[in-house]
Amino acid sequence: MTVRVVLADDQPLVRSGLRVLMADHPDLEVVGEAGTGAEAVRLVRDVSPDVVVMDIRMPGMDGIEATRLIMAGPATTRVLVLTTFDEDDYVYGALRAGASGFMVKDMALDDILAAVRVVAAGDALIAPGVTRRLIADFARRPEAVPERSPRPVEGITEREREVLTLVGRGLSNTEIAEDLFITVATAKSHVSRLLTKLGARDRVQLVITAYEAGLVTLPR
Repeated sequence: MTVRVVLADDQPLVRSGLRVLMADHPDLEVVGEAGTGAEAVRLVRDVSPDVVVMDIRMPGMDGIEATRLIMAGPATTRVLVLTTFDEDDYVYGALRAGASGFMVKDMALDDILAAVRVVAAGDALIAPGVTRRLIADFARRPEAVPERSPRPVEGITEREREVLTLVGRGLSNTEIAEDLFITVATAKSHVSRLLTKLGARDRVQLVITAYEAGLVTLPR
């Protein structure tokens, strides 16, 4: 199956580079380009791509608002954020707006292609190492954890609570399995059940839920 992609970035060179990169892979097809968030929203309505590779900082409507509008619409399009992590103050907002994952612009080209495929398949891209950096960064921001009391998580088992905590810390299924002395398949099953029980779209939302529930100890 061919993954239909829209590239949203205000830098033509970035869009051109990604288009050339994807042209060499028959399972990926660029069906449109946008230089602003508003253009990305219109393109999604017009061509219904599988994935939008979305920059955050764009003139006019930024990537966060564009993501929110796309996810609120009828299309089944998923959004993969492309950001310069060390400078971007809006990654957490993008995830809350409904992005299915994120990547940084200095990632290896093969990783970028893999990210698009992962998101198109309905999963979330949370590279464990980068997730830990994000989590540490979120914890230093006032919007990362609400001032209200932690929101309790109900309807899950104690083991699932342990798994949710580890997901919130950015661990992969393999790392969760090692930490809890279970198989990778069992860890994956626990994560799948958490997604269903908590009504979470993907692993990104589980990370946010773990923080809002106060299950993750925040670095100081």
